[in-house]
Amino acid sequence: MIKTDELISEAISLPVEVRTLLVNKLLESLNPPDKEIDKLWVKEAEKRVEDIRTGKVKTIPGEDVFRKIRKKSIG
Repeated sequence: MIKTDELISEAISLPVEVRTLLVNKLLESLNPPDKEIDKLWVKEAEKRVEDIRTGKVKTIPGEDVFRKIRKKSIG
């Protein structure tokens, strides 16, 4: 059986695309997808997009959000 450190070393040497696939598969094995939850998230995402389109929700530019975060962390 392959040792853990050998496995990690081998995985790190893989191309980025393969490592990405491996990470996704490992994470999926820890937290398998739930189709019902996925459907609820799709419904929520569609609702949020519609809220933005109709003006019900006002968006904030990312730059403003990060500026505010930096300001809080500094002072």
